[in-house]
Amino acid sequence: MKREKSPRQKLIALNRRLATRLWGALLNQVHLSTLKELSMQFGFSLAMGDVLLLEGRWYVTHGGLIRLARRNRCTGIHVRPVSEFSDSATQRWAFKATVYKSPTCKGFVGHGDADPSNVSALVRGAEMRVAETRAVNRALRKAYGIGLCSVEEIGSLPARSQPEANVRKLPPQPANGNGEPKLRDQLCLLIRQHRLDAALVKQYAADFCGTKDLRQASREQVASFIKHIAEFAARDREELLVKLNSFAQQAGAA
Repeated sequence: MKREKSPRQKLIALNRRLATRLWGALLNQVHLSTLKELSMQFGFSLAMGDVLLLEGRWYVTHGGLIRLARRNRCTGIHVRPVSEFSDSATQRWAFKATVYKSPTCKGFVGHGDADPSNVSALVRGAEMRVAETRAVNRALRKAYGIGLCSVEEIGSLPARSQPEANVRKLPPQPANGNGEPKLRDQLCLLIRQHRLDAALVKQYAADFCGTKDLRQASREQVASFIKHIAEFAARDREELLVKLNSFAQQAGAA
């Protein structure tokens, strides 16, 4: 009788399929071995957006750390601003976070800072929230022994190398005379700007437009999708990545 796989073994297999679907040739054996360890030791899920591969390195996300804490029944997280290192006039903020893994835990402390010089242009103006998130992430990483840096702790990254062939098959787009970029170019720009997976964006677009293939969508439908995904990425990029990864999960299940 064939032995049924454990939940962690199923997670490892699913993460491997999703990673291959998402990053393909960018993956090497070291990446896959590290992903296996992250899946087995911490239960991180690619479909949930717990970890990301950026510039050839794995990063954990804030959502992944919070879910890890919840799985391990973390007692609480206390966060407070560090006033001596903060200045609202210049948008410079520093926070201290303390994670309590159990009622008797003395606490794991992490600090985080943010100012206009070390945050992405996408979150400019939200330095206080970035600093708080970074502090929480560092404290959680200490508490659970995670050596990976978190996405939120880094500043801006150069746009990930991303093949754009998948988003070039859009409906015919007549040139407009008002200087506005073509829909294809607008979508390519969004993909580069937010470091998204072009193939998954294309699948999301087709699903959003209610068509089997993006080429079957009308110009108005594509324009509506571009507006939707631009607002989605600006509002919550992490949630958008989870949404995109769900299409990779569906492909893996198929």
